[in-house]
Amino acid sequence: MDFHLFQRWTSYEVVRNLFCQEADTGIFLIQSWTDFKQQFQSQFFLVNTEADAVNALEGSSYYQGNQTVDNYLDSFLTLVSDAGYTDPQTLVVKFHQGLKSNIQSQIAIMPFGQPTDTDLEAWYAATQRIDQAWLTNEAFQSTLQSTTTAPMRSAFPWSIPLSMFCLS
Repeated sequence: MDFHLFQRWTSYEVVRNLFCQEADTGIFLIQSWTDFKQQFQSQFFLVNTEADAVNALEGSSYYQGNQTVDNYLDSFLTLVSDAGYTDPQTLVVKFHQGLKSNIQSQIAIMPFGQPTDTDLEAWYAATQRIDQAWLTNEAFQSTLQSTTTAPMRSAFPWSIPLSMFCLS
């Protein structure tokens, strides 16, 4: 099931239950903004965001997989923030470990500008540069393939029989 559809369904269920409780008891459970915030947080937020983020970073569920570099970077930054990790070397190791192997390899063999083991920003930048270069090359290759496989066309918009050029 689509995650957003699941969220909408869950929201629908929560609201429906609140209205049913109001209809059954005659009392609306949400009397103030504070009541609303408590209900909202209890229904839609994780109980322990920090522990969940730490568990994700200590496992492999946060790895890039099929995500784009930008999506991986965004989700990684969110997890790091939620987990409260601050040690630069640990963050670099985790980030590096989660990258697709082809990007890891490209960074490992960079002839110059290779990021250090404690410079997370340099790792982000290198990853984005490699991804952009790969996407640019992929676009170039697909254009090259489409031009080489296209049939050759005459410069003339009309057909001229070859016999016209033969001298008899």
